[in-house]
Amino acid sequence: MSATPVDRLRQRNADLPALFSYGFRPFFLGGALTAALAVPLWLVMLATGLEPAGPFSALNWHAHEMIFGYLAAVVAGFVLTAVPNWTGRLPVTGWSLIGLFALWVAGRLACVAMPWPVAAAVVDMAFLVTLAGVVWREIAAGRHLGSLPVAALITLLALANLVFHLQAQWPGLAGYGERMALGGAALLISLIGGRITPSFTRNWLAKAGLSPLPTPFGRFDKVTIGLTVAAVALWVGFPKGLATGAVLALAGALHLVRVARWRGLSARREPIVLIMHLGYFWLAASLLLMGLAAFDPASLSGTGALHALSAGAVGTMTLAVMTRASLGHTGRPIATDTATLAIYVLVTLGAILRVAAPFAGEFYLATLFAGGVLWSGAFGLFALAYAPVLLRPGLGRT
Repeated sequence: MSATPVDRLRQRNADLPALFSYGFRPFFLGGALTAALAVPLWLVMLATGLEPAGPFSALNWHAHEMIFGYLAAVVAGFVLTAVPNWTGRLPVTGWSLIGLFALWVAGRLACVAMPWPVAAAVVDMAFLVTLAGVVWREIAAGRHLGSLPVAALITLLALANLVFHLQAQWPGLAGYGERMALGGAALLISLIGGRITPSFTRNWLAKAGLSPLPTPFGRFDKVTIGLTVAAVALWVGFPKGLATGAVLALAGALHLVRVARWRGLSARREPIVLIMHLGYFWLAASLLLMGLAAFDPASLSGTGALHALSAGAVGTMTLAVMTRASLGHTGRPIATDTATLAIYVLVTLGAILRVAAPFAGEFYLATLFAGGVLWSGAFGLFALAYAPVLLRPGLGRT
C-alpha cells in the first residue's frame, strides 16, 4: 500500500522536535514569552529613560511588540491550526513552520536592536506578509470561502505594520497603524470569538444537562458584526467626534447583548469556558469606553479605553484560546487546573489595573506597574505551565 500524504508528512518531520509539529506550538509559546518579557522591559525603560537600539522609541516599541510581536504570534498559531480544519488540507509543519517562526523571531530582534529603519522594517514585515500569503494560498486551494474574512484581517494586520513603520518618517500617520491593527483584532474577536464562545458553551451546557442553551448565530449577530466593521473604520480614520463615538458606543451595547445571549454565567463552574465570555465582555466594554472617549477626550482617557481593548479583550481572549487549544490539540482534558485558573485571575486583575491607571491620580505609576506585572505574569505562568504541553509530542503532532 502506498503511503498517504499524512504518512509522508510524518516521515519528513520524524526527526524534528515536537515543537514544530503544529503551528500552535511554537507561536503560542513564543507569543507568551514576548508578552511576559516585553512588558517588564517596557516598564524598566519607562522608569529609567532607556531607549531601545532599534528604529522605535521606547513607547512605540512597546506598542509595536504588543501588537505585531505577541498578538501576531498568537494569531499565527491559531490560524495555522484552524485553517487545515477549515480547508481539509495538510497543516504547515516541519521546516516550513521553522522558517515561518524564524521570520517572526527575526522581526523581534530587528525591532529592538537594528538601528536602520528601512532594514528593520523589511525584516519585521516579512513574517506577516508571508503568513498572509500562506493563509490566502491554503484557503484558495481548499476553496473555503467562509475563511476569506480571516485572511483579509491578517492582510490588514500586515498593512498596519507597514503603516506603523512609516510613522517614523511621516508623523502625520501617527496612530493609524496602531488603530488599524487593534481594530482588526476587535473584528477577529467578533468573528472568531463570536463563533467559538457560544459553540464551546453549548457543548459544555449540553454535557452538563443545563439549559437554556446559547442563542444560535442569526440576524442580530450579523448586524452586530456589520456595525462593528463600521465603528472600527470610523475609529481608524476619525478617532474623535460625535459620529465615531455614537457608532462605537452602539456597537459596544450590541456586543453586550450578544454575549449575554450566550449564557456564560450558566457555565461559571468551568473557568476555561467562562473566560471566553469575560474576554468577549472586555470587547464590548472597550468599544463603549472608546465611544465615550471619542465624545469627550478631555474627561475620559483614550489610553484607558485603548487598553480595555488591548490588555482586556485581546489579552483575555488570547489566553482563553491558547489554554484551550493547547490542551485540546495535544489530547489532554479540556479542564481548568490550578495554574490555568491563576493565569485567568492574573490577566483579569492586570487588565483592570491597566485600564484604571489613568484615573489613579498620584498613584498612576504604582497602578500602571502593578497592572503590568500582573498582566505579564499571566503570560509568564502560561509559558511555564504549558511549555511541557507544547514541547512534548501529543495528538497535535502530525
